[in-house]
Amino acid sequence: MVDLPVLPNTASACAVDAVPAGRRKPDWLRVRAPGGDSYTLIKKTLRERGLFTVCEEAHCPNVGECWGGGTATFMLLGEMCTRGCRFCAVTTGNPGGWVDRDEPRKLAESVALMGLKYIVLTMVDRDDLPDGGADHVAECIRHLKRCEPDLIVESLVGDFSGDHDAIDTVVASQVDVFGHNIETVARLQRTVRDARCGYEQSLATLRRAKEHALAPYTKSSIMVGLGETDAEVLETMRDLRAAHVDFLTVGQYLQPTHRHLEVAEWVHPERFEQLRVEGEAMGFGYVAAGPLVRSSYRAGEFFIASLVRQRREGAASRMPGEAVWGASC
Repeated sequence: MVDLPVLPNTASACAVDAVPAGRRKPDWLRVRAPGGDSYTLIKKTLRERGLFTVCEEAHCPNVGECWGGGTATFMLLGEMCTRGCRFCAVTTGNPGGWVDRDEPRKLAESVALMGLKYIVLTMVDRDDLPDGGADHVAECIRHLKRCEPDLIVESLVGDFSGDHDAIDTVVASQVDVFGHNIETVARLQRTVRDARCGYEQSLATLRRAKEHALAPYTKSSIMVGLGETDAEVLETMRDLRAAHVDFLTVGQYLQPTHRHLEVAEWVHPERFEQLRVEGEAMGFGYVAAGPLVRSSYRAGEFFIASLVRQRREGAASRMPGEAVWGASC
């Protein structure tokens, strides 16, 4: 284990640079304006098919890097979320049960046009639907895999209000990576997330996905810079490992608009590196930690994709009853 300094509970986790309101971002958080041929193609394709991405809706700082590199995180079930988390820029409201039943086809056409090999599907929370939108997400995944059998699909879904059947529905679609974000430490859940979310509910969602017979790789994410302590961050990481989460991302919270939570501190890149090393020592198969790291992080796709392909090859060749790495970790 790596020894990390533990700050007093009254201090913030990773408090390297405290942030008075209005202080400009440090140099390590500056990014180039998006552009390039691949970026233009993705933007054009999305507009023509009426598709949405969390890249735009959540004001992701990496949109230029990801779209410029030919990857995108698609957001299913529209652009309106039924929950109102205080860190998120996605529109809050009541879609009234509306679902675009043609979304699986439009999604598959877009993936083929862009030539994607690894795709991340996230979603807005849909508490207005009986199953929280699980069946629609699963149908999108099934349709993609029918059209592109070699495609690797990672989902980043909500907690479906803790509905085990809904979680099972998504896992049964044969998604390669089941992602659900715990977002922040236990103490800050009610400050940061909608009241319908919860620390234990998120852990239970991840545990349930891993308990399924298909035992997909599981993934979660933590934001820092919201006022958490070092001890709380490490405790959250340990809780995620206890839920058998395979992959972890840790990134800096960035205030999307003046109506959202203010940043409590800017976390220095060296501190993120400490968290990465500590996470790997805890047993995560992969940890991406950095100021601009997000749950759908392109740099991590290469490592995860290699594991998924190894698992697929092993499943095709192993005898019945043999174990697969990560199936019950």
